[in-house]
Amino acid sequence: MWPIAALLLQAAVQPPPLALPTPYQVLVAEHARGTDLLTLRRALASGDSILQRLATRAIGRSERSALVSELMPLQSAPAASVRREAALAAAQMGALAYWQQGAVTPVAREANPEVRAALLHGLGRVAPAAAEWEAALRAGLADAHPVARAGAVRGLESFLRRHARSYKPQPPTIDALRGVILATNDSPVRIAGLLALTSAQARDSSAVRAGLTDSSAEVRRLAVQLGRVWVTDTAPMVRWQALRVAGDCARATAHLNDPDEHVRLLAIDLLGEKRCGGVALQPLLRHTDWRRRAHAVYALTLADSASATPAIRALATSTTWQARAWAARAARRVGDTVTLHRLALDVDPNVRIDAITTPAEAVKALSADHAGLLMQAATVLKDYRGADSVKATQVQVAVQAFERISRTHGVTWRDPRVALLELIVQWSRREARFGGLWMTQWLRDADPAIQKIAAAALQIDPLVAAQPPYTPPAFMTEAAWRALQGASARVTIRGKGVIELDLLEDQAPMAVHTFVTLAERGDFNGRTIHRIVPNFVIQGGSPGADEYDPATSYFMRDEVGAPNVRGSVGISTRGRDTGDGQLYFNHVHNVRLDFDYTVMANTVRGLDVMDRVQEGDVIESVTITRAPRAGVR
Repeated sequence: MWPIAALLLQAAVQPPPLALPTPYQVLVAEHARGTDLLTLRRALASGDSILQRLATRAIGRSERSALVSELMPLQSAPAASVRREAALAAAQMGALAYWQQGAVTPVAREANPEVRAALLHGLGRVAPAAAEWEAALRAGLADAHPVARAGAVRGLESFLRRHARSYKPQPPTIDALRGVILATNDSPVRIAGLLALTSAQARDSSAVRAGLTDSSAEVRRLAVQLGRVWVTDTAPMVRWQALRVAGDCARATAHLNDPDEHVRLLAIDLLGEKRCGGVALQPLLRHTDWRRRAHAVYALTLADSASATPAIRALATSTTWQARAWAARAARRVGDTVTLHRLALDVDPNVRIDAITTPAEAVKALSADHAGLLMQAATVLKDYRGADSVKATQVQVAVQAFERISRTHGVTWRDPRVALLELIVQWSRREARFGGLWMTQWLRDADPAIQKIAAAALQIDPLVAAQPPYTPPAFMTEAAWRALQGASARVTIRGKGVIELDLLEDQAPMAVHTFVTLAERGDFNGRTIHRIVPNFVIQGGSPGADEYDPATSYFMRDEVGAPNVRGSVGISTRGRDTGDGQLYFNHVHNVRLDFDYTVMANTVRGLDVMDRVQEGDVIESVTITRAPRAGVR
């Protein structure tokens, strides 16, 4: 009886087993970036594939390679979806140890082709530049399953791109890539294969010929890029690429009236870059379309600079600020100081960015609350080599500007604050005026980048001086998370049309939450598309119509995972976890952005609208539609 009683007593005093976390709780733990390992471990041990996938992704996004041991048991998880997520998480962490496990590799042990594909793709991201790793990836090209072979191609593309400057691939790898390109009609595989050959600088003629006849415009574009060949094509992206890599004066002139605006503008640019003379540009200097006129004026500074000044000064009177910014860049190129000094007083800060050249103009610009303009002003003042008394006055104004924006703006104003503080530190090395107590207060700044500069200026170990690291706002409420399920968006571009987006709240919940919050407040309405890079991305959403003025007052956590396919929409950053609400739209499959940038939506309708967007186009509105999905736990 005594043993039974003892067991009953032991059972009575043991705490009940912990309940499984919910998916929402795992997402909250992910947002904590590895500081809530208990919740993640409970999810990993749950046997529930949904919880395991979420927890695995969370560990990967922490990018703490020391946590790779948490993923090792998942190599034998029953669910293939969990094993696949673990491979991608290890790649995100840069944990080569996940693949270094004796004679039998994870790839060789894996029966599921989708998991093998993820293992091979991930290996290409983390493998060092060594022949043995190249051989392991190349072996994947001989896999019997097309999905796994596709993963091996992606892995080789990553491997060769990452080591392009320091590593020469082996001839069998080039032969194997060529063989895959010739043997398949699968566009994503051919895209990755052609990109891999491009990184390897292997201009394989048979692969180029195969790509040029592909039904996919993206494949043909990459074949043109690899082969640097001239073609005529019905797809604008292919024509643009051909003109970019094989254009000459005659071809540029022939495409001045191309149906596609990207191609037309490139043709104008080439007339300047190729020094084709100013004759073909003359009619365009009076064109009613400001973009063609602005590109023509700048091209003239290259093709016939002696005759450019009258056209520059005429362009500088445009009512469109982007045209005046082009005039400032053109004036800077030919040394037209009259125009530069006039535009340095322009009402638009982005024009002034391109126009200010003197310390006096830079000091005046320090009174602006425009991040890009403050950065340009700091750059000009850093180069000042005049009298110390003048420099002291300049730096006093910089201190006032730094203190002002530090009081009135959040951490997402990092770039101008760093630029101004570096300017102040540069002067403080010569004069103790802004060292000491003034600098000490910035050791307690919310932004670790500012803390680091202050610690260096005071010659203090930054690890000793460091304050708790910056953390973004807490994860959204569970009700807000559930309300995002199935949400979509309509982005109306003024005068161009509508881009319809499927929001990926399952992949990037906080990015979607931030986007939806900004959209429903109307924050995107009237904002500019300020960056256009054909066959790459377009970018916009900044209140300052530039790279540096943020849309949010806080940095967003990266939520990488969804691929950067054509038409996907991501969060622009300038380093890890520095998203500030600005958006980019992928013109093409930008595989090199995978693992580094958060994708939070895919275009489901309106790719043609995205393709037509040009510099200065305006986001008229963003409308959110909520349609909750059934079955969300």
